[in-house]
Amino acid sequence: MSLLDIPFRTIDGAETSLAEHRGKVILLVNVASRCGYSPQYETLEELQETYGGRGFTVVGVPSNQFLQELGTTEAIKEYCSTTWGVTFPMTEKMRLNGRSAHPLFVELKKAEDAEGKAGKVRWNFEKFLILPDGSVRRFRSKVEPDDPAIVALIEDSVEAAA
Repeated sequence: MSLLDIPFRTIDGAETSLAEHRGKVILLVNVASRCGYSPQYETLEELQETYGGRGFTVVGVPSNQFLQELGTTEAIKEYCSTTWGVTFPMTEKMRLNGRSAHPLFVELKKAEDAEGKAGKVRWNFEKFLILPDGSVRRFRSKVEPDDPAIVALIEDSVEAAA
């Protein structure tokens, strides 16, 4: 089973997978509402607005792995929409690490970051850029969503796919 075919639920409870975005550039980010990195939501939404019509999408994945996510789906949805104006797709809460890690993250964690390190998600707002060819580029939490390396990969990939 490919990464794109791993099933999960949306924040609204619908069964889906990343396959609905096949051929697009996907920036999958594990998010948490009470994290110091939560202002990255604003930049993620800006990327969605800029590139969303060109074969790109952000996918937010709430996780309470680091004990910084709100308790209910409704609270997460309200926070994201009213505080940050989030319009990009969101998933249900997922476990990122450990024996009960969601299969999506079991696969994503095989990708290496800029230092050549794979493995555990270290904190909230790690970013996994899934390119149309299926390759994954990993960026740790401190890397802003509009970092030139991320933007260049998005722009090169949406132009190539067009």
